[in-house]
Amino acid sequence: MCGICGVFNANSQNIVETMVQKLSHRGPDGDGVKNLSLGTLGHVRLAIVDVNGGHQPMKAEDYWIAFNGEIYNHQILRQQFLSDIAFETQSDTETILRLFARFGEKAVSMLDGMFAFALHTPGKFLLARDPLGIKPLYWSQDGEKIYFASEIKALAEFSNNIREFPAGHYYHSDLGLHQYYFLGQGIVPVPSSEIDAQPMIVDILREAVHKRLMADVPLGVSLSGGLDSTIVAALAREGLDELHTFAVGMEGSEDIAASLVAAEAFDTIHHTLVYTDQDMLKALPDVIYHLETFDPALVRSAIPNYFLAKMTSDYVKVFLTGEGADELYAGYDYLCRYTDAPALDTELRAITLALHNTNLQRADRLSMAWGLEARVPFLDTQSVSLAFSLPTEWKLQNDGRTPKALLRHAFEGLIPEEIAWRPKQKFSHGAGSRDVILEHANDKISDSEFSSECVRLASDWGYNLPNKEALFYYKMMREHFNDDQIMPGMGHSRSL
Repeated sequence: MCGICGVFNANSQNIVETMVQKLSHRGPDGDGVKNLSLGTLGHVRLAIVDVNGGHQPMKAEDYWIAFNGEIYNHQILRQQFLSDIAFETQSDTETILRLFARFGEKAVSMLDGMFAFALHTPGKFLLARDPLGIKPLYWSQDGEKIYFASEIKALAEFSNNIREFPAGHYYHSDLGLHQYYFLGQGIVPVPSSEIDAQPMIVDILREAVHKRLMADVPLGVSLSGGLDSTIVAALAREGLDELHTFAVGMEGSEDIAASLVAAEAFDTIHHTLVYTDQDMLKALPDVIYHLETFDPALVRSAIPNYFLAKMTSDYVKVFLTGEGADELYAGYDYLCRYTDAPALDTELRAITLALHNTNLQRADRLSMAWGLEARVPFLDTQSVSLAFSLPTEWKLQNDGRTPKALLRHAFEGLIPEEIAWRPKQKFSHGAGSRDVILEHANDKISDSEFSSECVRLASDWGYNLPNKEALFYYKMMREHFNDDQIMPGMGHSRSL
């Protein structure tokens, strides 16, 4: 996990050095800048795999790379396709370089992991992002120059024309932009009944979790006490001699109480942190600066994420989370309005494809604000393929059926019963932070200011301010970014 930046079609060392400084929180273990024939690559490093040998930008043969992420099948790729090569490191970064030297841009679709990277070889360059956009990437064009970076803040000084690089795509300097991944692609046998589906769900998620235990540094799990994080913790515990787990909330938080039940059941080394109203208000400007959005639902859940990452970074450098389960298995309360399978399937696909600038943006930004890597096993491509191969009828909440009943039944007996059937709560609800900022915003924003800004933002950007809370966050965001840099690519949570 790291941060990348750079400029193609120009040597821009001073600019890239400034970008590197803006991304320093993403890579506390080192940085590097390299001028090359077609541009300049920059990198900040959080050392996870091959701690001593993975410095970047990295070279192999005539290829240079700045890479952010983890490739979980990199050892398999070495064995299957690159066994004749004498590798210089144990890093997954070198595996990408060698793979591209042999297979060219086709190598992108061979990678199993989360990633964003820039690759340079004499006369050509390439940008790529993982299938669902777990790792961030932004770019901007100024004439022939192409700027890119992991976060908007690294580009904001140099461009207003900032756009999100699309998930599941690569850009080749000769071939242009190409989509290499389509949601749910992959052949997964469809089980004949919900009962038959349950062991398939468990097996695929077990494999997804276990492959994400790959690390040469301490690793833990975010354990809110909800269904999704408890599943991840249960499966991770199977593969480790000991496991650190983490939970945060306000005094009396339901999440903290539930997390203690799960932690005791799995015999984890459990850590909790209680924060106050004042702690939240004090942290809020920093949260919004790192989050790079003012979407109210995201900011609400980003606040407990901020405190969670702050605490977790004192103990580990990598943690697993339950992101994605609600999109794949219809966990959100608002999805109860969908009473027929085709409409629900359309909505689930839409919110899954929107994760890159909603919940995944939150998960990445708030963890990396503290130099911490978040991994999301539910969004393993095999897990996604299985979820969208299952009949959507099994995910409907009709006739009082509990949300995510399919997932709950699959893990009965593997997690505590009171967790398996605990009602869904958004992170900001369970952690106790839902209403505090909303009340504060209502006090700070006048009716006239809200009315005026509603008209302006609707006229300028077609954006409808949902409430004063959103305007309160927007004003904080404007202290760091202008509208041109944020509004065109800002995601909007549908579950507010």
